[in-house]
Amino acid sequence: MSVTAAALRELHQIHQQLADLRDRLERGPKQVRAREANVAQLEARLAEAREKAKQMQMSVDRKQLDLKSGEQKVLDLRVKLNTANNNREYQALLEQIAAAEMAGSVLSDEILEGMDKVDQLALLVKEAEKNLASGKQEMEKSRQGVEASAASIRSDVTRLEGELTAAEQSLPMETKVDYQRVVRSKGADSLAQVDDGVCTGCGQQITLNMQNELNLSRLVFCKACGCLLYLSGD
Repeated sequence: MSVTAAALRELHQIHQQLADLRDRLERGPKQVRAREANVAQLEARLAEAREKAKQMQMSVDRKQLDLKSGEQKVLDLRVKLNTANNNREYQALLEQIAAAEMAGSVLSDEILEGMDKVDQLALLVKEAEKNLASGKQEMEKSRQGVEASAASIRSDVTRLEGELTAAEQSLPMETKVDYQRVVRSKGADSLAQVDDGVCTGCGQQITLNMQNELNLSRLVFCKACGCLLYLSGD
């Protein structure tokens, strides 16, 4: 039994279309998972930014408490200064006041610097929140797009599977085992066109005998790559 090149060409096209549709079905969930992974990263970055801002604010708050405590210490020392019993005690109190005021000055500088950092970190938190919101929108848009197209793609797959079954009926029974073996191995690349005596599946020149067999519409498998061959439509 012979098979026309047109029938084999149609069979090849159906295999290629099915492979493309199935690939699209697989890519859809992968794209959604990629968006979900991106959102997870953005959530982690936001949590990290918030934690840094929180720790910096706590550090500033502690230093402000220390500053108030230091200021109260200076006031207490000044009270003691007025009641010093002798010059030695008076000088010692003056030294303690100077040290406390110096420490307070350092703390004040650190507090101002810390407050600037708090403001900077707050901006980073807002930016991270904005990025997360955008990432979630992209994820939801991707999910909706995949869900919307999946039903249509599945419908096309079902239709093409029916067409493939019908197209395979043209294959001789004695060659179907070899055909099915090649399809399992190579999928959409199980068939290949012959152009100018060359198998487009592997680029190898076919023999003159194989060319003659193809001209007689007989089934021929490439000896190099195993593809089921058919002549071009030219």
